[in-house]
Amino acid sequence: KRLFLWLESFFAKIPFVKTIYGSVRKLVDLMNQGDAGENQRVVFIDFPSPEMKAIGLVTRTMTDRESGTKLAAVYVPTTPNPTNGYLEVVPVDRLTPTDWTFDEAMAFVVSGGATAPESVQFERPKENAPGLQEK
Repeated sequence: KRLFLWLESFFAKIPFVKTIYGSVRKLVDLMNQGDAGENQRVVFIDFPSPEMKAIGLVTRTMTDRESGTKLAAVYVPTTPNPTNGYLEVVPVDRLTPTDWTFDEAMAFVVSGGATAPESVQFERPKENAPGLQEK
């Protein structure tokens, strides 16, 4: 534990490394939460087209300053290593909600879909489901 704390304090002193390490640490902490809060949830996003979906983890929500559109920062993990992935900024009304926990989503990604549930909600609700809008 002391070694880990020493390494963290060491990384915190190196400018570029501090930024990367801090960001990765926040992402890993978010994934380890299991059942995240309202603004941190598992969703499907249209990718690469509306007929296909990618699983994503909403890490935060924000508002477009010009239009007022609610946006979500969605981390899309890749198989088989979910720490490799990419970030998409998606309008909240384009998210397809799931009832999955982060643990279930990570098992799905790491297994290449082998641990998928028997049924999922593939289509986006006609009107935004409760909990999709930032309060």
